[in-house]
Amino acid sequence: MAETTLQLGIVAAYLLVALGVGLLAYRLSDRTAEDYFLASRTFGTLVLLFTTFATLLSAFTFFGGPNLAFSAGPEWILVMGLMDGVIFGILWYVVGYKQWLVGQDHGYVTLGEMLGDRFGSRLLRVFVAGVSLFWLVPYVMLQQQGAGTALVALTEGAVPYWVGAGGITLFMIVYVTISGMRGVAWTDTLQGLFMLGMVWLAAAWVLAAVGGPSAATSRLAETNPEFLALGGGLYSPAFVLSTAISIAFGVTMFPQVNQRFFVAQSKAVIKRTFTLWPVLVLLLFVPAFMLGAWAQGLGITADAGENVLPLLLNEYTPAWFAALVVAGAMAAMMSSSDSMLLSGSSYLTRDVYRQVATGVTDRREALVGQAGVVLLALVSFGLSLLRPGTLIQIGDTAFGGFAQLTLPVLVALYWQGTTRDGMLAGVVGSQLFYVPSVIDSIPFVPYYSTLAGVFPDAYVLPFAPGLGGFSPSLAGMALGLVLTVGVSFVTSPSATEDASLYDGLSAD
Repeated sequence: MAETTLQLGIVAAYLLVALGVGLLAYRLSDRTAEDYFLASRTFGTLVLLFTTFATLLSAFTFFGGPNLAFSAGPEWILVMGLMDGVIFGILWYVVGYKQWLVGQDHGYVTLGEMLGDRFGSRLLRVFVAGVSLFWLVPYVMLQQQGAGTALVALTEGAVPYWVGAGGITLFMIVYVTISGMRGVAWTDTLQGLFMLGMVWLAAAWVLAAVGGPSAATSRLAETNPEFLALGGGLYSPAFVLSTAISIAFGVTMFPQVNQRFFVAQSKAVIKRTFTLWPVLVLLLFVPAFMLGAWAQGLGITADAGENVLPLLLNEYTPAWFAALVVAGAMAAMMSSSDSMLLSGSSYLTRDVYRQVATGVTDRREALVGQAGVVLLALVSFGLSLLRPGTLIQIGDTAFGGFAQLTLPVLVALYWQGTTRDGMLAGVVGSQLFYVPSVIDSIPFVPYYSTLAGVFPDAYVLPFAPGLGGFSPSLAGMALGLVLTVGVSFVTSPSATEDASLYDGLSAD
């Protein structure tokens, strides 16, 4: 009992520190919608780098990654390293830098706002916001599910799952409604540094206890020699490429990441951050995922739905240290969830509320945004109680959904010939292909699975034999690209479109 109290005290103390940072940010905010959602576009290199880092490194990475390395081998480092170290770094420059220029010139806050203005289409703006929220809810749920299972493992069942997930949800509601983007980013920087330090200390502590990396790897070679061979099992070339590409392109359209393309203080800041990105993410992936793989050789057993990292730490480190590392993991989850809730509420207010309401003021918009945070948090918490799938399943499915938006947006940013009809065909068509294919294979959220009855199996199955093991996400992305370009070629722009809006930009 005393040990559990100590562990919970450490986690609670960390949450109070984060809340203090949020309250400080609230005192420095100017209570406008732009400041609440984008911190008045004032981020420097350190804050932009770490807020993006902490926003992305969620339960999918911190618990899902070690879990997958535990069950299938450490090549997950290659998948995520390829994603975050190379592909996303390129997309950050190609999409993010151009989007920053557009945002600086026109003051955009959301992706839907940027696209709706260019193509003169309220329908496109609302649809992009709706698709984003559709995929955002399960990913927020993933964080709550990760927090609940982490506290169950840490306290060996003394804290029930619903208490852990509910407690984190309540904290996020209070924190995000108070602090806005400025507090979220400051706390992200603190959380990013904290979780990076904790995972390296955890790796050092466990390895010291078992005789070093050579001893840990030798034990893994004895129990699971296939883990030390490149390829095979789960890690086929099709799986590695499909997953890496889907995740990278999906990350680019995540609301909480995409909005960070708008907030850099200057051109130099955004260029420095994408250059430093590959180094930073590998510093986390290597120790975290290797701990998961080494746990297999060290005889750790994890039941279905359990997270291996807390189990490993409980075995080889003191209770207080295991609690610190889990606090770091929860920091990763909160730094993703708080940003998701904030960005999701901005999509609700800017792209939905402002389209139907009249007499909207900055202050009223900020208040509606805060209400949106509460709504999204409570809906995702309710779904998390169902515990519908593994962290990897939920995360991978959401990444693929967001990835369907990336290529049409990329075409629109760089090709003046893109038309409104082409954009609508690309974003709608790719989703119509991807959604039923995902539901047919992974019914990860029960109420989403009702859509399976709308699209019969015959709609999806003819595509499967020709994919060669590659995921439906890539097929959907290709379809979206073909539809965007093809329909744009055969249609004319409407009178409300402004093809010059994204060209001739300069800002610093």
